[in-house]
Amino acid sequence: MISRNIEAELLRFSKSTNNHALLVDGARQVGKTSIIEDFGRRHYDSFVKIDFIRTPGACDIFSNVGDESDILVRLTALCDEPLVKGKTLIFFDEIQKCPEAVTYMKYLVQEGSYRYILSGSLLGVELKNIRSVPVGFMDEVKMFPLDFEEFVCALGYHTALWEEARKAWNSRKPLAKVLHDKLMRIFRLYLVVGGMPEAVQTYIDTKDIRQVIAVQAKILKEYRRDIAQYDSANALRIREVFSRLAPELNSKNKRFHADSVNEVGRFDRLEDEFVWLKAAGVALSVCNVTDPKIPLTLATKPNFFKLFMNDVGLLAAQYMNGIQLKLLNGETDINFGSVFENFVAQELVTHGFEPKYYNSSKHGEIDFVVEHDGHVVPIEVKSGKHYARHSALSRLMSDPEYDYPQAFVFNDKASKTEGRISYLPIYLLSFLRPTPLPEKMIFDI
Repeated sequence: MISRNIEAELLRFSKSTNNHALLVDGARQVGKTSIIEDFGRRHYDSFVKIDFIRTPGACDIFSNVGDESDILVRLTALCDEPLVKGKTLIFFDEIQKCPEAVTYMKYLVQEGSYRYILSGSLLGVELKNIRSVPVGFMDEVKMFPLDFEEFVCALGYHTALWEEARKAWNSRKPLAKVLHDKLMRIFRLYLVVGGMPEAVQTYIDTKDIRQVIAVQAKILKEYRRDIAQYDSANALRIREVFSRLAPELNSKNKRFHADSVNEVGRFDRLEDEFVWLKAAGVALSVCNVTDPKIPLTLATKPNFFKLFMNDVGLLAAQYMNGIQLKLLNGETDINFGSVFENFVAQELVTHGFEPKYYNSSKHGEIDFVVEHDGHVVPIEVKSGKHYARHSALSRLMSDPEYDYPQAFVFNDKASKTEGRISYLPIYLLSFLRPTPLPEKMIFDI
């Protein structure tokens, strides 16, 4: 079983005294079901799973309900295992097939006999119009494909090598060449395998990239089937947009600009299709900001954004010209900019940032900007040997209107600092995390 960082969230839920339900949201195939099942069986005396796809009749539990006691009687009759008060976790899986379960969760939580976790796919699409969301009775956590740290851990390199990388991040000093080369090999492997658990496990078991690509092709096929199944009215247009998320590697612009679509229609006619892909967890959106100052939300232009794949391995799998071997070998005859930037977008979102990008006639374009420790942090991504060429970043950092304490240029070679700009190997992005809030924030007048 691959270790996942979300286990910490599940453990906090288990130890919490507020007895809220927990909704685990995320795209298909990111590992929600397996991690919840494993956690439930290890941490509870009694674990019950109800899958609303495999047991479609289970939705009748919530039909013509008088009160929560009716639901509990029906649950007891349906389950093969005994429900032990105070010691049972009930897992409702594929909840998108039974949204009424979400509506009645408030009453089950208030009744208090058992703990509840809910999960499913396409929740951002399927649950947006449910009658009543139990606000105050259900917490939500997002789950993503394995990030780079989880991938390193899954391969068995986490302890010593990762701690050396952490020291390099903290000191902004270069790693020994042998360690840097090792981490870059693992990083390039991650660009090919990605973070979908089945693809990662297939690589661990076989070391065969062809088998990994077959798994990724299956996942992409499931995504396309979801599009046709859940939005039949707009399926063709959504599939067209989805197919454009992986542009030609050798094209000048390697990122999907929503405002540049012209072959399939005007952007304002396609906005729902972009939103669908984001809500389904298939795509990650990075919005434009017109003025990169705190708070970035105030200057965000929601109709101007870039779309990235939710998993960098799935992006690589859509290129059929031997990109996997080129990535693994670190060949320099092609530009890996799109793949590198997809990795950065994926890491930032997974770690809890809301990345934006900045583009202006005055400064130029900055790949990403994020809020960190009360400041805006510009981020540039470079995949070639000319990583120090960044005219837009230089203009922005020299503008007295924007007194940023630091900026990052993530690349595949250098680790050095010049003024307020740190040039760091791209794998060190894993250590850029939002500052967590303190356990208590007491303020008394």
